[in-house]
Amino acid sequence: MTVESAHEPLAATTVTSAPKPVWHAQSGTRLSRAAGMVGAIVVLALIALPAVASRNLIQDLVFVFTMLALAQLWNALAGWGGLVSVGQQAFVGLGAYALFGCVTLAGIDPVIAIPLAGCFAAVVAAAVGPLLFRLEGPYFAIGSWVVAEALRLVCAQFKPLGGGTGMSLSNAALVDMTGNKWVQTLLGVRAAVARDIVVYWIALVLVVGITLGLYAFVRSRLGLGLAASRDNAAAARSVGVQTGRIRYILWIAVAFVTGMVGALTYLQKARISPDAAFSVVDWTAYVLFIVVIGGVRTIEGPIVGVLIFWALVYNLAQYGSLYLLVLGVIAVGMMLFVPAGIWGSLAAQRGLQLFPTRRLLARHGPSPVSTQLPR
Repeated sequence: MTVESAHEPLAATTVTSAPKPVWHAQSGTRLSRAAGMVGAIVVLALIALPAVASRNLIQDLVFVFTMLALAQLWNALAGWGGLVSVGQQAFVGLGAYALFGCVTLAGIDPVIAIPLAGCFAAVVAAAVGPLLFRLEGPYFAIGSWVVAEALRLVCAQFKPLGGGTGMSLSNAALVDMTGNKWVQTLLGVRAAVARDIVVYWIALVLVVGITLGLYAFVRSRLGLGLAASRDNAAAARSVGVQTGRIRYILWIAVAFVTGMVGALTYLQKARISPDAAFSVVDWTAYVLFIVVIGGVRTIEGPIVGVLIFWALVYNLAQYGSLYLLVLGVIAVGMMLFVPAGIWGSLAAQRGLQLFPTRRLLARHGPSPVSTQLPR
């Protein structure tokens, strides 16, 4: 008997892979778009303000801008990066001393010296970063403070910049700085007032740039990786996130901009000393207060916090050290009863977001892929 082999063709079956869930940054809401328009109008008004404002108001706003810039930078480092530092005064002081060194010793224009001061702070941060990153949690915080104190002692021994007593910038260097004469001609003001206005405009550019840059960073893939590193570094590394590299880059970037803010602050003051430039109260404690009462890990929180801080300082500074006690009581009360901060609590209760930074899980992804498989 002959058996005939018959081969049936394999039937083709189409298998469609399920769409992969995709995380994407939340798009702008109606509230955020309205806030953006109002913010643009406010910035334009602030640019034109020196034409009508008093010198005292300009100096107060420089203080507000610089404190807000430092608060946003610390919030980026601690809120999103999980690197709680109490030594950010190190980079303020380094930037300030670098500015004085550039102007006094090298004869560089003060405005040009500001980014150079930021570069100097970034180089030092890059050098000490690998040492500090061996520490975690409270040990990192204490280590950052120790580094700041060590740098203060080093600057106090540097005699060409005044040593422990400090020094002042020469009047000639301040009068001839970039933009000073142009502002004098444009607004008809004295050289000292013109310098304050130039510093005011630079501070405004810095704080707007820092806020928008932080917003873009948090919404980026790098920002998502940083958040994953903060929440669970081991899990983030298991999916390919280079946690150490991301934090190191953030550390250097924050030091660079903090150094610029420190240089700008002491360009306005025109006098420096180690104790003032590396003051933990002025450049770290106040910044922590601003972020805590406004809301950690929100861009809006430091804006709210700095306005409250300015109002408290303006109304209580006349009572001497009493206002420090009031600030401490408010900070402790906020941490006990409103740990999310004023804006953080409002955002949680009412869903308010002027800067949408949340990530949503979308059930759409790449087009389904069809493959031919034998049955």
